Amino acid sequence: MARKSGPTILQEELYPHSAERVREEIHDSDMDARLVDLEVDEESPFLRGQKRVSARRSSLPQKTANRLLWAVVAALVLCFAGMCSAALYRYGERSWRFRVESSDNIEVTGTQNVSKAQLMEVLGGDIGRNIFFIPLAQQKAQLEQIPWVESASVMRFVPNRLKVEIHERTPVAFARVGPRMALIDAGGTLMELSPKRKFSFPVILGMNPGEPLSTRAPRMKAYREMVSELDSGGARYSQDLSEVDLSDLEDVKVRVNDPAGDVLVHLGSSDYLRRYKIYVTHAQAWRQQFQKLESVDLRYDNQIIVNPDMERTAKTAALSPAVARAAAAAGVKPAALLTRVGAHDRAIPKPAFELTAKKLDPKAAGTRKPVVRTRAKKISRPSSKPRTTPVSAKKPASRGKRPAKKFSGSGGPKPSPAVAKSQPNPGAGQ
Repeated sequence: MARKSGPTILQEELYPHSAERVREEIHDSDMDARLVDLEVDEESPFLRGQKRVSARRSSLPQKTANRLLWAVVAALVLCFAGMCSAALYRYGERSWRFRVESSDNIEVTGTQNVSKAQLMEVLGGDIGRNIFFIPLAQQKAQLEQIPWVESASVMRFVPNRLKVEIHERTPVAFARVGPRMALIDAGGTLMELSPKRKFSFPVILGMNPGEPLSTRAPRMKAYREMVSELDSGGARYSQDLSEVDLSDLEDVKVRVNDPAGDVLVHLGSSDYLRRYKIYVTHAQAWRQQFQKLESVDLRYDNQIIVNPDMERTAKTAALSPAVARAAAAAGVKPAALLTRVGAHDRAIPKPAFELTAKKLDPKAAGTRKPVVRTRAKKISRPSSKPRTTPVSAKKPASRGKRPAKKFSGSGGPKPSPAVAKSQPNPGAGQ
């Protein structure tokens, strides 16, 4: 069909005959109908957009409604759970079932040296208390304040039971601190002597009462190094020591518990095993060479000093009899229980007859020896019998018929060596 060259296009050319028939039917039907599905291939995209808008005429979207529904359900559940929790809390707070009735409800494990009295000082306040209101962290901190306790843990078990686990410290030596004896661990913490166990440790000297733990820690480090070195190779030389003096870390001194007599050995600050072996090798020869072996200084590599000056020995406080008995029961060696003092610190009573070194000098034997005169005590007599004979140092007064005792070589009590040496021999001039 030939195209018309005119500028106008007729309606018949745009729509086929079938489309004309549909338009006539629509025109005859109700024009106000809104729900007409036009199944025309040439439908405009603008009409589809208007169709989607007409489907969302609901007052609340479905997704939002679902969310609100879930929120209401969750609020109801939370409200119910809160009410149940409040009821359980009131029940747990007021019910007698959750109270710690006695010490039988407190289970303690891991104790060997900690006494029950020490534990009850901390845990005794929890008896009769609600199990849920016991401050576990606070109780743990208080238990670790006990010297023997290194760490502790406290747990509650429903309905009314506490479980306490104790980890005790491990002692490595005895420590003499002032007038008392204690046990000490590797970190320098002091513990009371345990009446239940007996240990075989040396006694550490040089610890002062009231000093901080930071001061004792380096001394204990030197002690551990020395013991580890002496016991290396299975020698177990530390078992022969009764005391270890750590007052001067540059000169560690040990007292050897020798059956022939205890000896103080200076080991210096290092090379402990080699120096101690020198003592073990030559101790017998030194005892034969010297009249008494008291101390040996092995600090120097090319020099050995036997029986050095002991005037610098520090004075230690004497142990009371009760402390000495407790220390002996705990395993302290007898040599470590003695209180040794220096030459200038000896608490010895002044002798009745004191002789100087000049008087005891053998070179002065030709000189005249002074006569030691004793002062007689004054004897009170009744006024009816006046004293006619004066009291003389050469001829002491006598009481009644009992003569005064005289020091002689033939009879009577023998004088002390100092008196006998100072008095002239009566038989020498005869």
